Order: sequence, then structure tokens, then C-alpha cells
Amino acid sequence: MALQAIRYRRATNSSAPSLEILDQLALPHRSTYFHIYNSEDAYTAIKQMRVRGAPAIAIVAALAVAVEISNVRTIGKLPSGADSVRALIGERLEYLMASRPTAVNLADAVEKLKIILKEAMKENATGDAVVEKYFLAAEAMLVHDVEDNEAIGRYGAKWIQEHTVAGRRRSQEKSSELKVLTHCNTG
Repeated sequence: MALQAIRYRRATNSSAPSLEILDQLALPHRSTYFHIYNSEDAYTAIKQMRVRGAPAIAIVAALAVAVEISNVRTIGKLPSGADSVRALIGERLEYLMASRPTAVNLADAVEKLKIILKEAMKENATGDAVVEKYFLAAEAMLVHDVEDNEAIGRYGAKWIQEHTVAGRRRSQEKSSELKVLTHCNTG
């Protein structure tokens, strides 16, 4: 079973949106998930380093706003005008940027999402149309990150099998087990 650092589900007619992060503070002793219901929860998770990794921080911020906006829309409190929705989303993104002011990926994601919101306005959009464009962009960030990580894993595994003694031995013996410890210390 592979752990997912970020688990997200968009709201449906029968279920609320869901965003959970693998709590980095509990690792390696426990695998627990921290629920994110709104921007405040994401701010806390980012600030307390419950979420780590530059791309993950940016994605959690983007998806937290999506979850919050979805919940606001569900209870009928979402403004109907596109300008008001754009302003609300922009405000929440700015708030989250303050959780880790030096996070380059977070700042970059906020700027890219603001461009998406601006482009949505060009189409004589409704508030709901702006929300939908935002959701698609935020969700795409997660999809692309998972694809990138899986590709890194595939290429890394192939390289290890082809260029290390342990990898070549595993291939020759038709063994299915090769253990690799990875470590990242960029902070």
C-alpha cells in the first residue's frame, strides 16, 4: 500500500468535498491524516509543517481554497458575481501565501491561479463559471504532481536496476525485493 501525501475529492451531489494530508509531524511512527476544511486549516498545516515539500504546500493551499469555496457555495453564501468570486478566491490565496512567505512554489501557484481567474473573467463569466475554472486548475496541479512523482519513481527504479550492483543482482536473481531509502533535506 502506497501512502498518499494528499487525498482530495471534489464535492458531488451526495458528498462534501474532502482534503486530507498525510501528517508529516506524525511520521515515521504513525500514518495519520490531517483534515483540511478551509483556508485556516491549510494555513495551520503549512505553518506547523504538517505538509512538507514545495509542490505539496502549493497544492494543499490551492485545494484548500477549492474545498472552502465549495462549502461556501453549498450553504448558499457564495457571491453570484464573477468579480466578487474572483476577489474572494484571491483573498484566500493571499492569506495562504502568508503561511510560508518564502515558499517559492506557493507564490508561483498563487500567481498562476490568479491568472486563471483573470482569464475566466474575459469570458463574461458567472461566479459559478469562475469557481469551476478555479477548481479545474487547482485539481490539475495535484494530477500533474502525482504524474511527475510517478515518472520520477519509474525512471529512478530503472536507473537503479541498470546502474547499481544491487539492482543488477535483483534482475539476475529474478528477486522482487530491492529496498531503497530516499531522503530529501532542502530546507
